[in-house]
Amino acid sequence: MKTRATVCLLALLGILLGPGATDLRAQTDADDDVAATRGTAAVSDALRHVETSRDSTTAFLAEIAAIVSPSGQEQARAEAVAARMREIGLSSVVVDETPNAIGIIPGRSGRALVFVSTLDDLATVAEHQRATTGPPRVEGDRLVGPGTNTSSTSASILAAAEALVASGVSPEHDLVFAAVAQEETGLVGMKVIYEAFKDRAIGFVDVLGDGRRISFGAIGIHWWRVVATGPPGHSLGGGLPNVNQAIGRAVDQILQLPHPAEHQDSRTIVNVAMLQSGAVFNHKPATGWFSLDIRSLDMDVIETIEAAVASVLADVAADTGIQLEMEPFQLTPGGQIPGARESALVTTAEAVSRQLGLEPTLSNSGSSNMNVAIGNGSLAIGMGGSRGGERAEPGEWADIPAMMRTASHVVLLAATLGGS
Repeated sequence: MKTRATVCLLALLGILLGPGATDLRAQTDADDDVAATRGTAAVSDALRHVETSRDSTTAFLAEIAAIVSPSGQEQARAEAVAARMREIGLSSVVVDETPNAIGIIPGRSGRALVFVSTLDDLATVAEHQRATTGPPRVEGDRLVGPGTNTSSTSASILAAAEALVASGVSPEHDLVFAAVAQEETGLVGMKVIYEAFKDRAIGFVDVLGDGRRISFGAIGIHWWRVVATGPPGHSLGGGLPNVNQAIGRAVDQILQLPHPAEHQDSRTIVNVAMLQSGAVFNHKPATGWFSLDIRSLDMDVIETIEAAVASVLADVAADTGIQLEMEPFQLTPGGQIPGARESALVTTAEAVSRQLGLEPTLSNSGSSNMNVAIGNGSLAIGMGGSRGGERAEPGEWADIPAMMRTASHVVLLAATLGGS
C-alpha cells in the first residue's frame, strides 16, 4: 500500500519532471496494487493452487491437444474445454455457434474483464495430429505432441480460473474466460466475444504467453486476392489480351507505390507473395490472381494505399482489356487507443510480469485476437511470451513451466483489476 510519504514524493516528482512523470506515477501505483493484491490470503492461496496443479493442468492440455481442431472444426475441443469449465466451478458455461467455449466467475458490478485464449490450430497441425502414433507425452518440462503449443494458453486460463474459484476470490467485476474459435481464419470467434461483452468490458486480455511481451496497440493487416479475368485461347490465336500481362503490370506498379510521407513511422508494408495462373504451356488462361498484403499501424494509411491500388488496377484494366478485381481474403483491424500505455490494464500487466520475475517488453504493434477490440476502440492487450517450440511441426511442444507462469499471471491480473 502507498504511504503518505510515497504519495508526497510522487507529487513532488510530478512537479519537478512535468507531464513525463505520469508514466512513473502510473507504474508505481500499479506495482503497489499488484503487491497488495498478492499479499491477500485468497490470492496467495490461488497462487499456491496454481503451483500444485501442474500435473492436472498438463494432463488437461494433453487431452485437448489430442483433439483434431483445425480452424472452423473446433466443436469437439470446445466441448472438452466447456466440460472442464463446469468441472472447476465456472458459471454460465456455454459453447456458442462459433464454437467458442465461455465460462464466468461472476462479480457484482455488471462490468467484465475478459480473458481470451485460442481454441483452433493451423491446418498443418491437424495433419500431424492425424499422423501421430500416440497422445502427447511429458518429457521433462515439456509436453510433446502436435496441438500442444497454442492450446497451452487455454490450459493456462483454466488453471487460473480453477485457482481463483478454489481460493474463494470474490471479484468486483465478472471474470470471463473464453477459448475462442477460428482465430486462424479471420478472428471469427473473437468478433463474437467482442460483440457479447464490448458494452461492459473494462478490458480484453488475449493470453498468448506468460507476459514477457505486452502489446497494447494493434497493426492492421489487410489481405486481398486480386483476380484477373480475360479471354482464354490457344497460343496460336494470338498473345493479347492476356491476364498475365495485366497481372505483371499491376504487380510492378503496386510495389512501386510510395508510402504516405506523413506516416513514415507507421510500419507500413505492401507485399505481393503469390501469383497464380494457367495450367499448360500452350494456352492463355481465362483467369489468374495475385495476393496483396497491406499492413500499417494507421488504418488511414491502409485505406490510402487501397485507394491507390484500386486506381492502378483501373488504369491497367483500361490499358490491357483485362478485368481486375480486389477480393477480400482476411481483413484484420488495427489501431491505437489514446492513453493505452498509461492505462491500468497495461501498467498492471507490466507490474504483474515484474512480480513474476520477468522484465516485459512493450509494443504498440500486436497482431492477434486483441486486434478486434482495439480496432473497434476498446482497450485490450496481448500478453505474449514463449509457449514452447516447433509449432506446426511433428515435434511440436509446450513449455510446462511457462504455461504455469501464464496461469499465475492471469490470477494476479484478474485479482488486481477484477477487484478481489
